[in-house]
This record gives sequence, C-alpha cells and structure tokens, in this order.
Amino acid sequence: MSALRSDLWCSAFVRRHNDLGHICVVSRRGDPIAGQVWIEVDHLDGSMSLFTPAPMASRSDDTAGLVFQRRFHRVEPLKVRERITQEARFDPDFWVLSVDLRGDDPGIDVIG
Repeated sequence: MSALRSDLWCSAFVRRHNDLGHICVVSRRGDPIAGQVWIEVDHLDGSMSLFTPAPMASRSDDTAGLVFQRRFHRVEPLKVRERITQEARFDPDFWVLSVDLRGDDPGIDVIG
C-alpha cells in the first residue's frame, strides 16, 4: 500500500479538527508529497505537546498511514518552538500542524 501524500493527510487532519470545533491550522508547509508531519498541541493551559514521526524500526508491518511518537508532553511552549526551529534548520521540507486541544488525544496513531 502506498502512503498518502503529506498535503492530503494534513488537509484531512486540519478539516477533521476544525469540524470538531478545535482550532487547527497549518503552521508550516512542507513537501507536498513526502514531507514529514509534526503536530503541536496547545492545551490552552500554558502547556504544549509535540508529536513527531515515529522511527521506522518501531512500526509494525501492518501499519497503514502515519504513526507518531510523543516527543514532548505538556511542556512550556518555548521548548516546543525551539525543537521545531532546530528541525527547520536540518529539514526545511517538514509540515507543522497546530491544534488547540484541551485533552491529550489528537486522534492519531501514537506508539508506546
């Protein structure tokens, strides 16, 4: 099974969250076909979480679609922003989706 294009996956994620009443935007556009997708979650309490692509070795063979790992969980926003800035220097083709969500479940597949 071939992977879904990054731009289509991001559009669907943003649309789904906005339809649920969450504020969700594309903060950074990456490569439309194969750009990595990062998701920053603002918990609306002064903390943020960051989800990044899971390493290939940690994924099962039957996994369809994108799989994420929780990089930061409810940390100060500056820590998330610094990590995104650091990645932008290394890989300018990645996407960042920003969602305002009071809970901890952004509705994605997360390992471990």
